[in-house]
Order: sequence, then C-alpha cells, then structure tokens
Amino acid sequence: MRILATVLVALVALIHVYIVVLEMVLWTTPRGRAAFGLTPEFAEQTKALAANQGLYNGFLAAGLVWGLVGPEHLRFGFQVFFCLCVVVAGLYGAATASRRILLVQALPGALALAAVLLAH
Repeated sequence: MRILATVLVALVALIHVYIVVLEMVLWTTPRGRAAFGLTPEFAEQTKALAANQGLYNGFLAAGLVWGLVGPEHLRFGFQVFFCLCVVVAGLYGAATASRRILLVQALPGALALAAVLLAH
C-alpha cells in the first residue's frame, strides 16, 4: 500500500506541475486557452490572475514533493496536509469554476489521501 500511496502522491504532484505550466506559461497560447475554454481576449486580460493561480498550484506541488523526499519523519504529515489542500481546492474549484475540476484535481487528491492514510 505504501508504494501505491507514493505513486498516487507523485501523480497528484505532477498534475499540479502541469497546472502550473498551463496557468503561468501557456495561458494565452492555443493549448492553454483550449484547456480552460478561453477566448484570446479573455486570456490576455486574465493572464496575471492565472499566473497567481499557477503559483499557488506550484506550492501544492512543492508540498507534495516534499512529502515524498523530505525528512522521513515529516513525510506522512506533509502528504496528508497537502493532499487535503488539493481536495479542498478541487472542491472549491468545482463549486465555483467547473465541475470538471472534481475529476482532474479533487478525485486524484482524495485517492492519494486515502492511500496515504491506509498505508500508515
């Protein structure tokens, strides 16, 4: 179960790294606009907000990675905390922006959290 938990936490971290790239680097590009269903004008007007969002997603990714490679005695706590943060962010995003966020963010975070708790 510990291996599954590690794989799922790493997957959630990678998802958030990808979100960082989409929001901070690709927001105004065709790929970024397609991912979020944006017009070129709206993407241009909101790129600073998207970069800010991306930065927060980067903090989630960093916390998850630290939960994988940080000091052994801190790993469990970091994994639980940051998986919970991902789930809460996903639930909020689904309620306020797009229900698709439940599948992309909240569900992977919840599965990783469950695996971490069961492995401990």
